[in-house]
Amino acid sequence: MGQWFSGTSDDTHHQDSAFSFNKYFKNFKMENKIISQNTISLIESHLQKGNIQGAASVINVALREIDNAPLDLAVTGESGAGKSSFINALRGIGHEGKDAAPVGVVETTMKRTPYKHPNFPNVRIWDLPGIESPNFQPKDSLEKVKFREYDFFIIVSATRLKKNDLDLAKAIKIMKKNFYFVRTKVDSDLQNEEISKPTTFDREKVLQQIRENCVRNIKENIIDEPQVFLISNNNLSEYDFPIMMDTLMKDLPAQKRHVFMLSLPNVTEAAIERKRDAQQQYIWLDALRGGVSAIMPLQIIISNNKMEKLQKILNNYQVLFGVDEPSLKALAKHLGVPVEQLKDIIKSPTLLETEKEETVGEMFMRYLKNVLINGGGLLGAGLYCQEIYYMQLLMLDTVADDAKVLLKETYSGKQFKPKKRTGSNHNRT
Repeated sequence: MGQWFSGTSDDTHHQDSAFSFNKYFKNFKMENKIISQNTISLIESHLQKGNIQGAASVINVALREIDNAPLDLAVTGESGAGKSSFINALRGIGHEGKDAAPVGVVETTMKRTPYKHPNFPNVRIWDLPGIESPNFQPKDSLEKVKFREYDFFIIVSATRLKKNDLDLAKAIKIMKKNFYFVRTKVDSDLQNEEISKPTTFDREKVLQQIRENCVRNIKENIIDEPQVFLISNNNLSEYDFPIMMDTLMKDLPAQKRHVFMLSLPNVTEAAIERKRDAQQQYIWLDALRGGVSAIMPLQIIISNNKMEKLQKILNNYQVLFGVDEPSLKALAKHLGVPVEQLKDIIKSPTLLETEKEETVGEMFMRYLKNVLINGGGLLGAGLYCQEIYYMQLLMLDTVADDAKVLLKETYSGKQFKPKKRTGSNHNRT
């Protein structure tokens, strides 16, 4: 690997390398980092000693663990509590989607059922058998469903938590597994309350009462500091769903946190930013592992082979952020507008087109200069890198921004007008 800075001694070069690495990861909160602090310290130590091969080896192991990390979530609770709807919501698919968990059916199975995430096969959400039986024995039930295989449990209820729910939570706690209470159908409770008390209805007061009743019920059963989240499976951006996602991620180890973060639906701009940050770190580490940090001339050569690779990467980002063709069609159907109308307000579908006012090469050079002038960027600290890595960053930024635009339109409740696309649409400042 070439030196990161020309005209410097080896010791200075090594110190600068370690400093640049450490500085980059300080930009992210601990819960948003895709590698552990121990791994970060180990890589930094190798760089300080000039052991580039050692640093690359640690990064290689870390990225392999991230790519292969399994995540198993267990969802349990009484039948009719909204378990299936919750599972579908976590997977980002509609109730009529392919391989959706069946909604609105009487539960008859006593076996656990796994549901894979459509884009992340290593993420599995397990629907555990209902726990409403009067002969329910929590310890025996957990043994039957192989409780050791799950990273954490989510106990779902649509009303007051029942004795079986709380007994199960106690058993999970004894077995030293994390668990969380989810109170579903909050939107229905609010609607019913408003209908019955139209003149005195207070939305926040009702939500507070629901929360306090849940917490009081749990504390009475000797479970200290219960974590209770009020959600609506029909509108994940409302209530406690975003807070719940933050909490679950903080409790997971770094590599599992990464895949969980990427698998979550885009319910808020903060969720989209987390995905962007995670992918930036992955690109950064991949570039460092690949030994492409040698200083290179600032030129752009996009061959047909590279263009194919870039298109594949762009397609992957579009799927990750829900900006791919199937996702756009589903959203267009939901909003009741032509899919072309959605494409007119986003940029990524035509990002790699060359027959337009600004070519891919020109776009890349403008973007690269902007990154270097402003400092930071993918590798930061004046580090030059092969153009394909900076192109990844450009595509990531564009797709993430598209996801924010679509999120805004989804929850604005307003009919929007398409914006005329021009070559300047791709300008970023």
